[in-house]
Amino acid sequence: MHTMHAHRSLTLLLAGTALAAAQESPDLAPLAAPDQPPTLEEMLDPALGVPQPEPPPQPQQAATPSQNMAVNLVALLVKKGQLTQEEGLALIEQAEAEAQTARAQAATPAPPRTEDEVSVNYVPQTVRNSIRDEIKQELLAESRSNDGKSGDYTITHEGENFRFFGDFRGRYEGIFFGDGNDNTGSFPNFNAINTGAPFDTAGTLFSPQYNVDQDRNRARLRARFGADIMLGEGFTGGLRIATGDSNSPVSPNQSLGGSGGNFSKYSLWLDRAFLAYDMIEGEDNELSVVVGRFDNPFFSSEVMWDDDLGFDGIAARGRFKVNEKVTLFGAGGLFPVYNTDFNFATNQPSKFESQDKWLYGAQAGIEWKINKDLTAKFATAYYDFSNIEGELSTPFVPLNPNDAGSTDATRPSFAQRGNTYMALRNIIPTAANDFGTKYQYQYYGLATPFQVLAATGRLDYAAYDPVNFTLAGEYMKNLAFDAGEIGAKAVNNRVGAGTGTFDGGDTAWNMNFLFGRTAMDKKGDWIAGIGYRYVESDAVVDGFTDSDFGGGGTNLQGFTLGGALAVSPSVRVGLKWMTSDEVTGPPLSTDTLQFDINAKF
Repeated sequence: MHTMHAHRSLTLLLAGTALAAAQESPDLAPLAAPDQPPTLEEMLDPALGVPQPEPPPQPQQAATPSQNMAVNLVALLVKKGQLTQEEGLALIEQAEAEAQTARAQAATPAPPRTEDEVSVNYVPQTVRNSIRDEIKQELLAESRSNDGKSGDYTITHEGENFRFFGDFRGRYEGIFFGDGNDNTGSFPNFNAINTGAPFDTAGTLFSPQYNVDQDRNRARLRARFGADIMLGEGFTGGLRIATGDSNSPVSPNQSLGGSGGNFSKYSLWLDRAFLAYDMIEGEDNELSVVVGRFDNPFFSSEVMWDDDLGFDGIAARGRFKVNEKVTLFGAGGLFPVYNTDFNFATNQPSKFESQDKWLYGAQAGIEWKINKDLTAKFATAYYDFSNIEGELSTPFVPLNPNDAGSTDATRPSFAQRGNTYMALRNIIPTAANDFGTKYQYQYYGLATPFQVLAATGRLDYAAYDPVNFTLAGEYMKNLAFDAGEIGAKAVNNRVGAGTGTFDGGDTAWNMNFLFGRTAMDKKGDWIAGIGYRYVESDAVVDGFTDSDFGGGGTNLQGFTLGGALAVSPSVRVGLKWMTSDEVTGPPLSTDTLQFDINAKF
């Protein structure tokens, strides 16, 4: 709607300003049409481009602007290279001709125009393309400034074909653990094992473990800087770099004093890089395709996809307006989650087969304007994670940590906490490993496939604008989960003595209630909210879900309470409190306090 209104306004401006000038100056002569088109300087001449005798040499001066707003606007577009001089001349000639026609018709009263009628004159395609690209830049900036999910601020500095933006966030974070947490070795850090040397289960040392009993305080920052690139003819490019302790897909936070401490410099990562094409672009219907690394294309909550997560691959998004109240929308894409190293395994002349992992995602939804104050949005999505689960290797005997198993590549390259894991290596007992009493070097993979069905909804109530109310929720279920099959190989998420009984689950849901001045674009604007979530162990992939709640991951339940206040149009402060408990397994409770200051620039 913003795009159509802007197109209409610019079109009326070109035609209307020429007509107004003609009506106010009845003796204004039309632009002459010599054998050769006039130059830009002639177009800016007070006589509107009538050829003048060549004057004696004078010091060079800037061309004198015309008193006609339409001529000045067209001349500016010629100067910026958006129009050729020939196209600019043709546009001005047409505007003058239409102004003369309007003067001739002025004596004849026109029938009254209905409320919906708009008079629109022709504007060359070059002008329309330029207008469209400029308005697209404005909408990109607006969408960032009003990002309802991440809450990050951005503002733009616009060049001719680039739009730069950035934001900064400083954070104090306190993490506080309950007194009754199990610190006897019940929370192995599978991510540390899988991203390092395999763990020798026959050894006498504990595997890497998560901290569950010692409170931590840390100061953190996040800085991001990027650019939108308007390529014309519906094409847009984008780049963004960001900070981060590591290449984690879900957190660009950098802990101050980290990365070795002693005021060491911090790393920057390529966070976004994409090319997008608008196949259909209009007020009612849209269809776009994007390839590269880009923002989440799906309507979802942070329980399914962390707010900072970027998607690699190709995606399409579209919307179709059925009528004034109903709009249909959808998204879909193909995303490579993991690509096998070209030389896997590096220490063997005969290589192992590929273990590539893919995500196939599709979503369809409806947005319904129930009345002038109440809007509902609902969508159903299906996410198929192909080959993301672990696979047992062919039997072998690793004699040192560097010996590779045939399915080592099926282990997650990044994980948080909560999913159920299985041992990947089928290590056979022989005399070489003292019949299984030593050299038990092990990696771990996800014990279950993931085929997640997600239903997402939101209600927005604006009767008390500018204070708005939003109720949002999401329900997720892993359709590929089979407790019996997983229980036979699970190495965690068990309860009871000994090996215990497997007690994982496949369901997650969350509800959030927000109220306040959601735009947050002027001093004094505020927003507050409360939420609750329940996420069983294998409802979603723990590596892609929220990285803040309960330390990140699944097998968590609890509340979130928070709010934010704008202290200037570009700066806001926020406070959030999160309290969580394990859904199943050994006791673990975590409270997290975050104080943020965000700035856009």
